[in-house]
Amino acid sequence: MNVVIFPEVLTRIAKLPSARLEGEGGTVRELVHNVCQKYPALRDHLFYSNDQFKEHFLLTAGGELVDADSQLLPGTELDIMLATSGGLDFDELSNDEVRRYVRHITLPDVGREGQLRLKNARVLIIGTGGLGSPVSLYLAAAGVGTLGLVDFDRVESSNLQRQVVHGTATLGMAKVESARRRLGDLNPGIRIDAHDFALTPDNVLGLVGDYDLVVDGTDNFATRYLLNDACVLLGRPLVYGALHRFDGQMSLFNHQNGPCYRCLYPKSPPAELAPNCNAGGVIGVLPGVVGLIQATEVIKLILNIGESLVGRLMRFDALAMKFTEVRFKRRLDCPTCSPARISRELQVEAHIACASDAAPQERLPAELFISPQELQHYFAVGEDIQLLDVREPNELEVCRLSGASNIPLGELAEHLSEVDRDRHLCLICYGGPRAERAARQLLEAGFSNIQVLHGGMKAWARDIDHDMPLY
Repeated sequence: MNVVIFPEVLTRIAKLPSARLEGEGGTVRELVHNVCQKYPALRDHLFYSNDQFKEHFLLTAGGELVDADSQLLPGTELDIMLATSGGLDFDELSNDEVRRYVRHITLPDVGREGQLRLKNARVLIIGTGGLGSPVSLYLAAAGVGTLGLVDFDRVESSNLQRQVVHGTATLGMAKVESARRRLGDLNPGIRIDAHDFALTPDNVLGLVGDYDLVVDGTDNFATRYLLNDACVLLGRPLVYGALHRFDGQMSLFNHQNGPCYRCLYPKSPPAELAPNCNAGGVIGVLPGVVGLIQATEVIKLILNIGESLVGRLMRFDALAMKFTEVRFKRRLDCPTCSPARISRELQVEAHIACASDAAPQERLPAELFISPQELQHYFAVGEDIQLLDVREPNELEVCRLSGASNIPLGELAEHLSEVDRDRHLCLICYGGPRAERAARQLLEAGFSNIQVLHGGMKAWARDIDHDMPLY
């Protein structure tokens, strides 16, 4: 029989009965696996999904470093050491922390022990935009000890209407760095890990595995499904939030044998039904409401108090100022979380961020595209050309080309008589794909003299009118 000695903080977090546990095994790996079988909560803290030891641990035996495959003699004591930085003391609260969190500590359901749980918690927030902003601000303020921020975007002026963790001073900066600075100012006593890259099938398991629970602040279906599947595989709760115009949704997935996101929505909608984020927009205060509910769920999970949103989809209608609720259960045929699922591998969903992002499967011939420079030349020489913008009317409130008529793509079939078949026609949308769909409709209806503004209004603003606002 051998003995494994664990760091005190790991003993506490994994709820081990003692820092010294007995086990059997001829190698370091066999010994630790034997102990993990008795205390399953240990495995995710010690190993990556590929069964490799996490690098922030040192393995020592008899005063010497050993590796996972080192042979062990009977009676060996294996000491697992955790790297330390001299930073946060996770074992107790300082007087400054007691003063900062006094309104928590005096709550019967929190107290010093609860505040220490918050301090020891590690929360991963995917996205530092509309939802990630209030979530990160309130979790930092609450004293959650480690926050991981994942985002590959940069701060733009159009973000500031709702993404309140950013500001004018950080325009153009990486969002995770902008958020890190703001959160560090709000609470310098916590750790903030900034991950300036996109979530992918290659990195999602490593990231999620390093945290206790995950907050979904994403804005596209592909990332949302990827995140859900990783959380199921690694046993991490997923706090869900979603936004569209004046409506929000919130829930908690993969907790206490509850359902996952695929139990609610097994597949993402096709492109033509996916919410159009460019056209739809979102009222600036809505992410605050939804994000605060997500942050509340996180804190309740860490403290193990209250009734969670497991199996409940909460819906918020800002215009009616009304909350409603839909209850749902695990699907017996869920491809991700059902006991009968065939594969333990990640499922990679086709990337559909919104309808306007999805290009037609077959591209139009090159001669049916017109560049912004060519269109500008037509304007300069007085060429007779009719402009048809197929975006939603509210999008034209931000930017449009002078003289362009407007028929939204979804209404084009009923308004073909309003389009002059004999004039040169240029179709316009925000980025190009919707105009391409409109061109195909018109070609099928017998129109011939058609071109699409290549790259849409985004290309026009980039190449011609640099002062044009975008969204």
